[in-house]
Amino acid sequence: RTYTLSLHDALPIWKWSIYILYLLSTQDSIRFNEMQRRIPDEMTHTTLSRQLKALEDEGLIIRKEYSQIPPKVEYSLSDIGKKFEKVLNVLGEWGNEYIEYINTDKESACER
Repeated sequence: RTYTLSLHDALPIWKWSIYILYLLSTQDSIRFNEMQRRIPDEMTHTTLSRQLKALEDEGLIIRKEYSQIPPKVEYSLSDIGKKFEKVLNVLGEWGNEYIEYINTDKESACER
C-alpha cells in the first residue's frame, strides 16, 4: 500500500510543526508554557495546542501528563519523531548555506 501526501495538503500541518519538532529536538522534554515562550509571537496558544495534538496524533511526539496540582504536561519526540532530527539537521545546513548565498548575492549586487 502506497501513501502520498501532496505539498498542498502538508503545508497547513507543517507550517509550525517543523519549528515545534526542532524545539523538541533540543531537549529531552519541554513543558507547554516553556514551549510557548520560545515560539514566535504570531503563533497563538490555540495554534500551538492544535499543532501539538496533530503531531501527537501522527505519532511524532509524546504527551506526558502528570497528575498533580498545578497540572503539568511535557512533550517529547517519539522514536519515529527522533528520526526526523536527521531531516532537521539537513534543513538547518541548507538554511545556513542559503543565508550565506543571499548575503553573498547582496554583496555582489552592491559592488556592481
